[in-house]
Amino acid sequence: MTDRAEADTRPDLLVDLGGTNSRVGLARDGVLIHDSIRRIANGDHPSLASVLHSYLAEETGPRPRALAVALAGPVEGRHGAMTNLAWQIDADGLMAEFGLERAELMNDLQAQALALPRLDDGALRPLLAAARPPAPALRGERLVAGIGTGFNAAMLFGARPGRGAFSPASESGHVNMVVQDEDDLALARFLAGPGGFASAEDVLSGRGLAAVHRFAAERAGAPLPDDWQAAQTVAAIGRAEAPALHAARLFTRQLGAVLGNLALVQLPRGGIVLAGGVARAMAPHLAACGLADAFRDKGRFGPFMEQFSISVLDDDFAALTGCAEILRPAGA
Repeated sequence: MTDRAEADTRPDLLVDLGGTNSRVGLARDGVLIHDSIRRIANGDHPSLASVLHSYLAEETGPRPRALAVALAGPVEGRHGAMTNLAWQIDADGLMAEFGLERAELMNDLQAQALALPRLDDGALRPLLAAARPPAPALRGERLVAGIGTGFNAAMLFGARPGRGAFSPASESGHVNMVVQDEDDLALARFLAGPGGFASAEDVLSGRGLAAVHRFAAERAGAPLPDDWQAAQTVAAIGRAEAPALHAARLFTRQLGAVLGNLALVQLPRGGIVLAGGVARAMAPHLAACGLADAFRDKGRFGPFMEQFSISVLDDDFAALTGCAEILRPAGA
């Protein structure tokens, strides 16, 4: 009994593994310990195990009991592969290396979705209001779309009698970008790689925003260098530079169209939540660039789209809260 009680006092280790950075923290009884959170540059490490060794070397408390990793890439069983980083994640290998009782892997957008019921109301900033509030039984049905190094989305299905809330995985960023007119077609051709395919993520991501700006600038006769960054685009939008504003409108139209398609597939009557650094950076510009019209541009189903709200998530550590939720002890 004593050994078990001591084991139960150990924290859980949480990782939000992005394409550029890892956010690492601890939780107890399903509650994220905010003072434990550190952001670690992946480029300084050869693997996730190295990141974790670095983190734990600075922790003086008990060794962790369990691990949950939210990663930016597909997960199959006990194995995950990063989409924008050449790392493979093996849950059983991490359990053995760190002496853990349990290790769980999930897509990072699943973690964002699972966090929503645990976040403070102030974590969400409204962008587009719904024409009417959802029925109480449907408020838990929400869609999270992450725009950062890449793009993906995950649906949260709310708790029901006999089952808890759950979020299935997806790879929504790799659907085709939406092509509705000649401008879109020209952009798709500009973005398409050797295979001739332009995905939603090729627009709706940090590199995508920068690429759309390069497209708009080239058409305006003022080409930008190939190493142009999204932060430079956001700054140029703030200065109201014409090619940057054109890029912002193209980006917003793609975002609205893709979110509208996902909304019709999943019916998130509790609302759509935008997460990620690019989403937060672009949020002040989306309304003026036509988000509502792009989202509701669904022909005779336009009025139907008015039931869905859109907000932006200001909590940069929500995925860690979702990881903590996965490891939450029964009854906690």
